[in-house]
Amino acid sequence: MTASTVTPPTPASLRRIVAASLIGTTVEWYDFFLYGSAAALVFNKLFFPDSDPLVGTLLSFLTYAVGFAARPVGALVFGHFGDRLGRKRLLVLSLLLMGGATFCIGLLPTHATVGAAAPVLLTTLRLVQGFALGGEWGGAVLLVSEHGDARRRGFWASWPQTGAPAGQLLATGVLSALTALLSDAQFTAWGWRIPFLLSGVLVVVGLWIRLSVDESPVFKAALAKAEERKAATDTVERLPLLAVLRDHWRDVLVAMGARMAENISYYVITAFVLVYATEHAALGKQTALNAVLIASAVHFAVIPAWGALSDRIGRKPVYLIGAAGVGLWVFPFFAIIDTKSFGALVLAVTVGLVFHGAMYAPQAAFFSEMFATRMRYSGASIGAQFASVAAGAPAPLIATALLAGYGSSVPVSLYVLGSVVITLVAVSLAKETRGRDLAEVTTTAATGAARAGAPGHGRASASQGPAGG
Repeated sequence: MTASTVTPPTPASLRRIVAASLIGTTVEWYDFFLYGSAAALVFNKLFFPDSDPLVGTLLSFLTYAVGFAARPVGALVFGHFGDRLGRKRLLVLSLLLMGGATFCIGLLPTHATVGAAAPVLLTTLRLVQGFALGGEWGGAVLLVSEHGDARRRGFWASWPQTGAPAGQLLATGVLSALTALLSDAQFTAWGWRIPFLLSGVLVVVGLWIRLSVDESPVFKAALAKAEERKAATDTVERLPLLAVLRDHWRDVLVAMGARMAENISYYVITAFVLVYATEHAALGKQTALNAVLIASAVHFAVIPAWGALSDRIGRKPVYLIGAAGVGLWVFPFFAIIDTKSFGALVLAVTVGLVFHGAMYAPQAAFFSEMFATRMRYSGASIGAQFASVAAGAPAPLIATALLAGYGSSVPVSLYVLGSVVITLVAVSLAKETRGRDLAEVTTTAATGAARAGAPGHGRASASQGPAGG
C-alpha cells in the first residue's frame, strides 16, 4: 500500500471517525476546562485558604498554568509514538490519562484536611492532565484530516475543534446546574467534586467510540512506504522530532505564532472572564457561568461554518479575520461587561468567541497540511502545544495580575492586542495550504540518505511547497 493507493472513506465511515474524534476530544476538554472553572470559583478557598481572595485566585490559576507546562512534553512523547505507531493507539492512551487524573481530583483531600499536601497533589494531577492533552489534540485532528478529502478538509477537520466549546459547554453546564441547585456552602463543601467524578462515566463512553474506528489510511500508506524504503536501502528512518526540526522548523514557528492570539484570547474570554465578572463587575457566579454557557453553544455552532468557509476562500483569510476581529473587540469587551447586565455579558463573550472560532476552525486543517505524514503528529503537536506554554498557560494569571495591579481592564486589552499582532504577522508569512493532498505531502528527509533520494522529493513534494516560510 502506497500513498497513491489510499482509498477515501465512505461518508458513513467518515462521519463515524469524526464522531469518535469529537466525542473523545469533548471528554478531554471537559476535564481540562472543568479545572479552569473550578480554579476561578472554588480552588482558591479549598487549596489556598490563607491567602487574600485575589491572591488565592492567582495561586489557583498558577496550578492551572502548570498543566500547560506539561503539554509540550505530551506533544513530544505522543507525537513521537503517534508518528511511529499510529494515531489511534495514542488517542486511547491520552483519554485514559486525562480521565483518570480528573476523576482523582474529585477525590482529593483539601487544605483543611491534609494541609500543604493538598495543593501538591492537585498540581501533580494537573500535570498529568496537561501531559495527556498535549498529545490529544494532534492525534484527534489528524485522524479526521487524514481520512477526509482535500476539498472539504477544513469543514470535517473543524469538528474535532468543536470539542473545545462542547467540553466547555458541558463543564460549565454541570457547574451551572450545581451552583443553581446547591447553596454556596454545599457547593464549596462537596458539590464541586461531582463534575470531576462524572468524568469516569464520560471516559467509558469516549473509549467505546474511539476504539471502534480504523487507523488513518494516509498513515498506514506512509508506514508501508517507509518499510519498503528501509528494506530496499537499509537506511534508518530519522526520529520524527529531528525531522521536524530540520525540515519543518519554519512551519513550527508559524504554527506557534498563529496560536498566540487564538490561545490567549480564548482563556481570557472563558476563564478570566469569570474572575472579572464576579470580582470586578460584581456579577453573580451563576450569572457569569450562564453567560459562558450560552456563548459556548454559539461557539460550537460557528466553528464548522468557519471551517467550511476556509475550504472556499482559504485557511489564511479566515484565520486573519478571526485575529483582527479579536483585536478590535477586546477593548469594548470589558466596557460592555462593566455595564453589569447579563445580556451585555452574554454579548461580550459570544462575539469574542465567534471571532475566536474563525481562528480555531481552520487551525486543524491548516496545521495538518503543513507537515509530512511521518512527522505530522510531532510537527502539529509541537507547534500547537509549545505555543500554549507562552500563550494560554499564563493568560488567566497575567490578566488577573494586570487587573489587580492597575485596577483597570485596559492593560488586559493591550496584552491581548499584543498577541493579535504576533498572530497576524505569523499567518501573513505562511503559505496557503488549502487543497493539499496529505498523501502527497512527503519528505525524504525522514531517512538518513534522504537528500540523495529520488527526484521530486525535497522538503515537500515538488507541487506542494512548505506551508510556512
